[in-house]
Amino acid sequence: MKRVLYLLVALSLLCACAPASAERYTASFFDVFDTASQIVIYTDDQQEANRIAQTVHDELLYYHQLFDQYNDTPGVNGVYTLNLQAAKKPVTVDEPLFRLLWLGKEMHTKTGGKVNITMGSVLSLWHDAREQGLHDPQSASLPDIAALKEAARHIDPSDLILDPENQTVFFADPELRLDLGAVAKGYAVEQVADLLEAEGHTGIVLSIGGNVRTIGCRPDGTIFSIGIQNPDLNSDIQHIAVAALKDASLVTSGSYQRYYTVDGKQYNHIIDPETLMPAEHTWSVSVITQDSGLADALSTALFTMTPDAGMAFLENYPGTEALWVLHDGSLLCSEGLEAFLVK
Repeated sequence: MKRVLYLLVALSLLCACAPASAERYTASFFDVFDTASQIVIYTDDQQEANRIAQTVHDELLYYHQLFDQYNDTPGVNGVYTLNLQAAKKPVTVDEPLFRLLWLGKEMHTKTGGKVNITMGSVLSLWHDAREQGLHDPQSASLPDIAALKEAARHIDPSDLILDPENQTVFFADPELRLDLGAVAKGYAVEQVADLLEAEGHTGIVLSIGGNVRTIGCRPDGTIFSIGIQNPDLNSDIQHIAVAALKDASLVTSGSYQRYYTVDGKQYNHIIDPETLMPAEHTWSVSVITQDSGLADALSTALFTMTPDAGMAFLENYPGTEALWVLHDGSLLCSEGLEAFLVK
C-alpha cells in the first residue's frame, strides 16, 4: 500500500468548556486532487484519529485515481480508461463513477449547460496552453480559437450513454472526452463524509482544497467556524467572512489561484461552455449547502453566470446560499447567507 503522506499532530483544546480528555488532531497530505488537503479530528483517542486520517486519505486517493483524466492507474477503470475506450464499446465502471456521471448529466440540464462534464476536448486545449504558459511565461499564448470551436462540436452530454442496468458507459461521439473537474472533488468529499457519518464519527472537518465539509461540531457543542477565502491574496485580510457550519459544506470557485498570464492578462481555469473562454463575471463565488458535490457543481455554475443571473438561479435551491466577491472587492450575498455568518 502506498505510504500515506501526512503528519498527525495532537494539540490540546484551548476551549475550557470542552472535556478535559478531548484533543484536536490535524492530518495533512498533498497527493489527492492536485491540492493541499487537511483534516481536523476531535477525539480522545489518538489511534482512532490515525485510523480516521488513513481512511480519509485512502478513500480520497481512490476517487482521485478514478476521476483522473490525465494519468492511467493500473487496475482502475476510471475516466482515463473511458476517454480511451468508451467510444469503441461500452465500458463497465465502478458504481461511484457511474453515479457521478449520472449526476453530471443531471447538473448539465439543471444549470442550463453551465456544468458540462463532456467538455474534456475543450478543457484539454486550455490545460495544455496553461501548462505551457506556466512553464515558459515568455511564450504563453491562448489556445487556437479554431481548435476550440472544433473541439466544442464534441461536448454534447446526450452522446454520453449511461446504462444503469449494466453500469456501463459508452460514447456515441468518438471525439467526446470527459473532464469531471467541475464536480469530482466535491463529490468525493461528500462520499467520504457519508462514510464517516455512517461509522458514527463526529467532530471532523474535511478541507480538500477549496472544498470544506464539516461533520458534527466540536466536543463542547460549538459549531465549526470556517473562513471564506479572500481572493485578494495580496491583502493582509485572509478571510472576507467566517461561516458557522454544522454538517454542511462550503465550496469556493475563483480566478485567483489557477491561472496563467498572456500579454499581461490573467486567464483562469474555469471555462464558460458558451464562450469557450474563462469566465470573468466575478472574482470568486462561495456556496454553502449540505452536500459537497452539489456545492461544487453550483459554485462552478454560478461562477460562469453574471451575479444577477446567479442570484435568480439560486432560487431553485432552497437552503443553499452564496457569497460573490466582485472585481472591485465588494460583496454580494444571497438572502439567507447572513444566518450562517459569524458576526
